[in-house]
Amino acid sequence: MKIVLIGYGKMGKAIERIALSRGHEIAGRIDVGDDIARFEKPVDVAIEFTQPEAAVHNLKTCFETGIPVVCGTTGWLEHKDEIEAYCKLKSGTVLYSSNFSLGVNLFFKLNEYLSELMNRYDQYEVSIDETHHTQKKDAPSGTAITLAQGVLKNLRRKKEWSLGTTENPKALVINSFRVDPAPGTHVVKYSSEVDDIEITHTAQSREGFALGALLVAEWLAGKKGIYTMDDFLQL
Repeated sequence: MKIVLIGYGKMGKAIERIALSRGHEIAGRIDVGDDIARFEKPVDVAIEFTQPEAAVHNLKTCFETGIPVVCGTTGWLEHKDEIEAYCKLKSGTVLYSSNFSLGVNLFFKLNEYLSELMNRYDQYEVSIDETHHTQKKDAPSGTAITLAQGVLKNLRRKKEWSLGTTENPKALVINSFRVDPAPGTHVVKYSSEVDDIEITHTAQSREGFALGALLVAEWLAGKKGIYTMDDFLQL
């Protein structure tokens, strides 16, 4: 499989190492200041890990050039409806995820199940803590937002999420911390006067994210449409 890497930072390099070990070809590397529109070689799939301000342009260009794209950039979801509409208009292919780790996606499902159970126990207040390295620019993390969306979908007493402390009892608080080194830790916590219930996912390195993104790219090549990790994992 021929892959173009859009973004050649730490994640791009980690994906490259694993891709080469699995017998794939890196047909191109698009880094800061480059434009994928100039890329003319035939490729099977693009893997996009850049910055929020670049992701929308990169995705649209992939749709225009007919390259299926796996996107792991977070912080741009206010444009999600626009991107999905443009993907359909151009008959493109995209799978976006806030996190490609298998463990995290299982964690997402556990979070949804727990939040549904907690509808019966109003004495527990829920919050989310996320900790990442200081180079991560967006806060809260895309993974924390996905966790919050899972809670909001199932826990009827919460209607929105808030970054940091809020006086709104219907808001789910997300606390973001930036310390080094920290590939990523997410904690969903239910607290009462008598006890706490916590579920935690801690990433040990970027390798799990990189392998997951590559496995998704292998699966997405040759497909058309808009997909999610649930489609890939058949969850």
